[in-house]
Amino acid sequence: MFIIDISYKVPLETVDQHLAAHVQFLNEQYELGHFVASGRKVPRTGGIILSPLTDRTFLEAIIARDPFNVHDLADYVLTEFIPSKTSKELQFLLG
Repeated sequence: MFIIDISYKVPLETVDQHLAAHVQFLNEQYELGHFVASGRKVPRTGGIILSPLTDRTFLEAIIARDPFNVHDLADYVLTEFIPSKTSKELQFLLG
């Protein structure tokens, strides 16, 4: 599993110009089961995505297609972790 930490490197006005395409990208990844949660940081300096994928190279190829990445709007930090305990609702993450 990975935490994808996205940090904007351009003004929010520029980010907002590509937001619809980013949301479409997210929707596609949710449908494929590649993402399980996502949202904005507070304050709005970027976002966080949780991915159940275990293949970093495969996930990096997916992230390369994110419009925020394609247009060089954000930096991405991928942190891999192995869940060892969850709530009942999230036990599917234990693999």
